[in-house]
Amino acid sequence: MKRLNTQLQEDGCPLELILLIRTLLAACKEISFRVSQGALAGVLGSTLSDNVQGERQKKLDVIANHILRDILSESGYVKAVSSEEEDNVIGCHPDGKYLVSFDPLDGSSNTDVNSLIGTIFSIMHAPQWMEPDDPSAFLQPGTQQVAAGYVLYGPSTMLAMTTGRGTHLYTLDKTHGGFLVTKANVQVPEQTNEFAINSSNQRHWEEPMQSYVTDLIAGSEGPRKKDFNMRWVAAMVGDIHRVLCRGGIFAYPFDKRNPAIPGKLRLQYEANPMAFLMEQAGGLADTGHGRIMEVMPTEIHQRVPVLLGSKDEVETCLTYYR
Repeated sequence: MKRLNTQLQEDGCPLELILLIRTLLAACKEISFRVSQGALAGVLGSTLSDNVQGERQKKLDVIANHILRDILSESGYVKAVSSEEEDNVIGCHPDGKYLVSFDPLDGSSNTDVNSLIGTIFSIMHAPQWMEPDDPSAFLQPGTQQVAAGYVLYGPSTMLAMTTGRGTHLYTLDKTHGGFLVTKANVQVPEQTNEFAINSSNQRHWEEPMQSYVTDLIAGSEGPRKKDFNMRWVAAMVGDIHRVLCRGGIFAYPFDKRNPAIPGKLRLQYEANPMAFLMEQAGGLADTGHGRIMEVMPTEIHQRVPVLLGSKDEVETCLTYYR
């Protein structure tokens, strides 16, 4: 099987980006080990503090954040990092060429029940005229990403990543500690009969999404004329991985409970990297009102509605918005 380095070289990645990705994945391998120890290492459960998002932090949230922050800060390749768990950006090396944004442990509420969780990351070029701790350096649209992906901590530890030359899946071979290509140039099926959404929030959605999901649930007797299955992992990495592997649509739409917050998922740490992966695999990624990767961010913790997945199904969903 092809090694990570070989695939990155074939995709035309510059050496410094390859070294940065290897450094980031070294941190993820350490997180994978900590996750696998679970209760044996005393890392389950919550802390007594909330993060900048107003969410109660899990112990593994804090551990994963520290591992990524420290390893990337010391690498020399990174000018600054931005984490979902941090209030502000963290300046690293003044001559670093890249910016790295990450959700250190997506789906961390699943840790206590031994379900799927993962790390999501996004890499962009660093504006060299800005100071390392200037948050405006990160206010770039998703089209400026040079690499993005996630590491899924499941029965096996898997990496989904793109550098703009297709989306590839890798599996961590624990016998030698490296990631090997197990599926190159993933293509998401254009049609699907699966959807992933938190239906308990249906009463809070906008009318287009309410109507769309109602028609899905109506099945073969409804206007769609076919039966759909719903799947929901409660971790974006798990749901997106399933969509990449066998098709589907993942949605976390606008929620009217707080009109000041347009969505639950963060543009920088979740929506943009997943959109990059999905588009490189032939899928679509939209907010319901435009392409996710064309959204111009106004602050580092900005949230957006998310529709991701099989091309035909996302397009069908968007007709309800139009």
